[in-house]
Amino acid sequence: MQKGIHYVKVGDKIERHLLIRQATRGIASNGKPFLTLRLSDDSGDIEAKLWAIKPEDEQTYRGKTIVHVKGEVFDYRGRLQLKIARIRPADEQEQVTITDLVPSAPLEKHDMLEQVNQFVFDIENAKVQRITRYLLKKYQGAFLEMPAATRNHHEFMSGLAYHVVSMLQIAKALVPLYPSLNKDLLYAGVILHDLGKVRELSGPIDTEYTPEGKLIGHISIVASDIRRAAEELNIEGEEPVLLEHIALSHHGKGEWGSPKPPLLPEAEILHYIDNLDAKMNMMEQALDKTAAGQFSERIPALENRTFYKPKNE
Repeated sequence: MQKGIHYVKVGDKIERHLLIRQATRGIASNGKPFLTLRLSDDSGDIEAKLWAIKPEDEQTYRGKTIVHVKGEVFDYRGRLQLKIARIRPADEQEQVTITDLVPSAPLEKHDMLEQVNQFVFDIENAKVQRITRYLLKKYQGAFLEMPAATRNHHEFMSGLAYHVVSMLQIAKALVPLYPSLNKDLLYAGVILHDLGKVRELSGPIDTEYTPEGKLIGHISIVASDIRRAAEELNIEGEEPVLLEHIALSHHGKGEWGSPKPPLLPEAEILHYIDNLDAKMNMMEQALDKTAAGQFSERIPALENRTFYKPKNE
């Protein structure tokens, strides 16, 4: 049995079905068009180039297309790529489905929802809990399906829910260390901060930004949702404003997409928890396919660094 694409190494030859997650057109230095393909199975993905394409190739090799590929893995500037020898669309009789070829969170959706709901139950402030419960219920289906990003971290099916569950566990560990923290605001902020991604992103397969995502973005989307939820639930007081601020500030700085910097301890802590969990996921994914005593491939989102995997692991 072939190992998953996530675990291939330089020199490995593959011949298997893969899913085109994304296909991006480019122009080579010789002036001829090519496609950059992001190919995946249920373990992960790899990039490949389809050179000197014809117009019909752009229609054939699009996102959400299952293909049969033969090729060899090589190193390109510190990252693995697949050199395609042969590629063709999958035949219907081959009985391969898209869900067979999509990475997903290591936890079941039901288990993740149960964990998140327990944290909602632990929120003691009735106003904060009602807003959180209302919005979680409104977007529950998409929340459990959506990745947390198009690339870099938690970019797999149910990645958003998995990211939130991980962040909630970190928050739970921090609350006893810092008694001055408002547990209710922190838990609600974690659950709500990325909820706008259910409208910012197109879905778990061939994920791209929606027009609303490009024009407004998940931060502004969820901030507006919090305000609207408070109005629909007839909730007054400062709690909706505090939750809105936490959502608006969770990227930390204006150059990172936040219109306001964190001005609450809970907002500051949430920003660091978010950053920590995202970076840990990137490192874990890279090191998972790295042999002991070797360095990982470069991680562009982490300043293009490589990370060492100790021999005793």
